[in-house]
Amino acid sequence: MQWSLNEIRKRETINFDEVLDLEKNLKERYPEVISLTPVHVAGSVSYEDGLYLLDYQADYTLSLPSTRSLEQVDLVNDIPVNETFVTEDYLKEEKNLLEDENVLILERDAISLDESVADNIILEIPLRVLTPAEEENDNLPSGNDWEILSEEDYALKQEEKESEKKSPFASLDGLFD
Repeated sequence: MQWSLNEIRKRETINFDEVLDLEKNLKERYPEVISLTPVHVAGSVSYEDGLYLLDYQADYTLSLPSTRSLEQVDLVNDIPVNETFVTEDYLKEEKNLLEDENVLILERDAISLDESVADNIILEIPLRVLTPAEEENDNLPSGNDWEILSEEDYALKQEEKESEKKSPFASLDGLFD
């Protein structure tokens, strides 16, 4: 779904309540996605003093692999989005907006709801995804001759190695026991 800038200016405010199927688009852009339920989006797009305002609430369930075990994890999200768009011509007149990081410059004469929702879903994907059992349990995976360490455990092991190396006679400890 998208609106032309002329349509938005004429109607000033356009309300919408849509269900978008963005799973294919999202999988192409972010291959780690296992599945995405249809996204319920409700909100409005409006025009005010040269600014195009897109405000909506997006509800969806995103399935991703656990970053620890690769098991599927379903993340239920409800995100509010407030975006402000400007045309390049308007930006030339209002140069102070250039410094504002919250203003998006329109590359074409339309605002795409699908593109905005997909972008914001990707931005909401956490770096660390764990199953409920993994969140409760601090045990990290390990195997024959390998183990995954937390940053704290790694730092402790490095300190132990350093303290062992400091003494030139450390290798003689326990020689006469």
